[in-house]
Amino acid sequence: MGPPGMGEARVRHTAVGLNFLDCYFRSGIYAPPRLPLIVGKEAAGIVEAVADDVIDVSVGDRVVYATGDIGAYVEERNHPVEHLIPLPDDIDDLTAAAATLKGLTAEFMVFRSRDISPGEFVLVHAAAGGVGLILCQWLKNLGATVIGTAGTEEKADLARAAGCDHTVVYKRENVVERVRKITESEGVSVVFDSVGKDTFFSSLDCLRPLGLMLCYGQSSGPVPPFDMRELLTRQGLFLTRASMDVHANSRARRVEMAEHLFDAIRSGAVKIEINQTYALADAVQAHRDLEGRKTTGSSVLLV
Repeated sequence: MGPPGMGEARVRHTAVGLNFLDCYFRSGIYAPPRLPLIVGKEAAGIVEAVADDVIDVSVGDRVVYATGDIGAYVEERNHPVEHLIPLPDDIDDLTAAAATLKGLTAEFMVFRSRDISPGEFVLVHAAAGGVGLILCQWLKNLGATVIGTAGTEEKADLARAAGCDHTVVYKRENVVERVRKITESEGVSVVFDSVGKDTFFSSLDCLRPLGLMLCYGQSSGPVPPFDMRELLTRQGLFLTRASMDVHANSRARRVEMAEHLFDAIRSGAVKIEINQTYALADAVQAHRDLEGRKTTGSSVLLV
């Protein structure tokens, strides 16, 4: 590896975050920027060298990143400083690697996409997943009435512990029918959907008139093309494909969002559940477990 280029720092990784985004690039759902491909969007570590023009970080600083080019499944790399977020002393590396991408995703959806009012009904799919658990805690902290879906009763228990007022085990229950019953036929104001193809139309059916669906993933596959009149026939729904690249579009914004996340972790409003760890060399098994829905909460690759 050569020295850091202009605007870069070399980061020695201590922990790498595991995210469904990594599977999307590996499988080709998202076009890779180059071949051969190294996946990974998120890692925490220590700055070992900086380019001459760098002033925002110094050698020895602890940092985390969750934006910029993929390629985090390595022991060390040169990375643009604009994407490096300083780590406070009371946030350890594993927590940072487990929480930053998922936490910033939850932060912009909860606080920058739509105002959530106390008492509002919201629906969180994959509520026992990494983003799902953070969403449930933050939404409950705002006073929302949270409905979460999960594949098993064990995962539903995790979602309830994270603040879900109601859980729906989708393998044995009809999600739309349960949501309509819970909300007394009104529907929910917002759906947070990371599943994609398998839940898309049922998510629309769970919304109240003028409700908002935030799509932020596609673990079951991409949503096929559909007729926009589907939104009209459901009384004027709003739909967006949420993107952190849009919301976290500057270093100042990324640091601001991360500080909000770290404050929530520090206060106990958001607890990060690291339920699986793997050696970096075992990334293949980690992907199998993630895609097989065998994981809960966050997973971290140890370097």
